Amino acid sequence: MSNTNRVLDNALSQGKGIVRLRPAWVPRSFCIPGRRLRLHPDDYYAFGAHRGGIDERWFASTTKADNGPETLDDEGLSYIYFQDGGKAEEVLLKDAIELRGEEFLGKEVMRAHGGWTMYSKFFDNLEPLPHHLHHTDEMAAKVGQKGKPEAYYFPPQLNNKRGYFPYTFFGINPGVTKDQVRACLEDWNKGDNGILDLSRAYRLTPGTGWDVPPGVLHAPGSYLTYEPQRASDVFAMFQSIVWDAYTPWELLVKDVPEEYKNDLDFIMSLLDWELNVDPDLYRNRFTPPRPVKPDEEMKSQGYAENWISYKSEAFSAKELTVHPGRSVRISDGDAYGLIVVQGRGRFGALCVAAPTMIRFGQMTGDELFVTCKAAREGVEITNESACDDLVILKHFGPKAGGGLP
Repeated sequence: MSNTNRVLDNALSQGKGIVRLRPAWVPRSFCIPGRRLRLHPDDYYAFGAHRGGIDERWFASTTKADNGPETLDDEGLSYIYFQDGGKAEEVLLKDAIELRGEEFLGKEVMRAHGGWTMYSKFFDNLEPLPHHLHHTDEMAAKVGQKGKPEAYYFPPQLNNKRGYFPYTFFGINPGVTKDQVRACLEDWNKGDNGILDLSRAYRLTPGTGWDVPPGVLHAPGSYLTYEPQRASDVFAMFQSIVWDAYTPWELLVKDVPEEYKNDLDFIMSLLDWELNVDPDLYRNRFTPPRPVKPDEEMKSQGYAENWISYKSEAFSAKELTVHPGRSVRISDGDAYGLIVVQGRGRFGALCVAAPTMIRFGQMTGDELFVTCKAAREGVEITNESACDDLVILKHFGPKAGGGLP
């Protein structure tokens, strides 16, 4: 038996189909950490100041971060962690699914999608990001990648501090022309190219979220954001100056074929124009929480569970709250990853707890992956606190047969 299979057998046995994941931290050279990731204050530049600050933590990731030539071989990838009194052992979640995908995800998902095609993350920036988009499948394929739909949710537990600009610009104002947007690209090196003048901002509210399809411009605000998304790291920045900081042209054309890096017609084709100028953008993209069952029924059983991402066929997400001193058995139709954002207790055979402070490289007890069989059989979840809710965010991949949750 290979060492990888031995570690997986031990981890799956210990957790009864549920495995622990080690934190995966990701720096960004163009971002300023918002310092709400519960990472120790001394560790936000643990990759080196030249790499930028850590403002992302990735969950259930089989996708390597794309951070330029100094990106580490395992940057952004999740490790399954096993320890039982002796030396700790680790296996990449990516390797586990490649070796034993049917056991982790189920035959139907492996047949339909070939693996785990999503990940989630916390994005934690002090300032807003440039107006940018993620590629559609068609445009991403031109650089050998997949398109990237994503979604936002603003967990109250991690947003006691709003950052500098808790508003997000979405899309382009109805009535704006393509020539106006193209003119912004032509003016890239003249200073602020004015693209935000063509858009509109929405105030962000903790406990709610947004759906962001590929090809839609968005300039994320400064709340810490939980982001379920397709397993891809493609983007194109369309804003030249953000809060007096210059955005290099290279970040606009990072995922553009070499021969088109100065072709404005090609760059404009990255936009899904109809979605950007949608006059009902708020109604179509805003995602308030939706209870999975009637509220009173769940309350009587000691818990609450809401869909918090439900408009994309590429992924979905739920927020589960187990009230103090209560236990509940929850079944789901598919495998999922999870992160605990508040409280402590037991999740099946494993103890879980939201950390107060994390050192870089330290193992935590807040992140798990639940295999398909364990999810379908149901997991007994117990809140061991007498006064504090146990709150868990759960991220799911696409369904085997497609369709929304």
